[in-house]
Amino acid sequence: MKTLRSLALAAVVVALGTVILGSWTRINGAGMTCPDWPLCHGKLIPSMSDGTIWEWTHRLFAFIVAPLVAAVMVAAWRVRERSSFIFPTLAAIGILFLVQVGLGAATVKLGNSPLSVVLHWATAMAFIACLCAMAIFAHASLAPPAERSADRSADRSASLLMVGILVGTALVTFVTMCIGAYVSSSGDGLACLSIPGCAGNVVVYTQGQYVQMLHRLLAGGVLICAAGSLAIAWARPVSVRVRVLVSVGVALVFVQVLLGLLNVALRLPMDLREAHALNAALVFLSFVVAALLAALDARAFGPERTVVSP
Repeated sequence: MKTLRSLALAAVVVALGTVILGSWTRINGAGMTCPDWPLCHGKLIPSMSDGTIWEWTHRLFAFIVAPLVAAVMVAAWRVRERSSFIFPTLAAIGILFLVQVGLGAATVKLGNSPLSVVLHWATAMAFIACLCAMAIFAHASLAPPAERSADRSADRSASLLMVGILVGTALVTFVTMCIGAYVSSSGDGLACLSIPGCAGNVVVYTQGQYVQMLHRLLAGGVLICAAGSLAIAWARPVSVRVRVLVSVGVALVFVQVLLGLLNVALRLPMDLREAHALNAALVFLSFVVAALLAALDARAFGPERTVVSP
């Protein structure tokens, strides 16, 4: 289980780096510097001029993810009997990885169309969330059965309540990220230049303005859900680790709001756009991990199966 945990964490780091590098490549206008796939200009190592280095490096990182995922799957298969959640998570990781590879090729074929970018981002984040889950399940299985619930100060009903609101917050964050990816890839980041309305009006008219305002509305929903999760985390007897993660997630939400405002005010500088994308991913993963830990605290996944070696 220690090997599985280490491999899963390594895969999370590399996969997240790949996603952020891909975002940076597109924001810099280098997303189509390699117009073919899997080669680049028909070569394994092309000329790195005109921004090609960004797209080629992104693909190199994606290639590195592949053996890590294979190693995670092999390690998980060997210990699948030690936890009832290893195999379903293993299957999800394998499926999402294959889908992500296909979407990477489709994104090139479709010229980084907004829909392909959204699907590519959404699948990547779901894939990373599953890798996080694998690391958490592996770590939980290392503890003795009597210690697998996180914290004796945690209460089952409070933890179950936390699971519900944290899952809801993670889902709202996920949808908000996807709409944000559409806004960015469609060039509508500045469709609304005023706050809280759009172009000085509450009623919006163009498609880009509608999407931009939908993104803002969902961001407000994330803020409300995050505030609710923080209130419950500190008002009810939940574990310290869940309380800390929720607090971190809420802090990241406020950072995200600030980055969004600065992007509009400063007219989308590339560094701030990339910081906005990275922070959105961290917000999502914070609430996903918090939800998984709260579920473990509540023993919502049921008793672990322990196999005694002969």
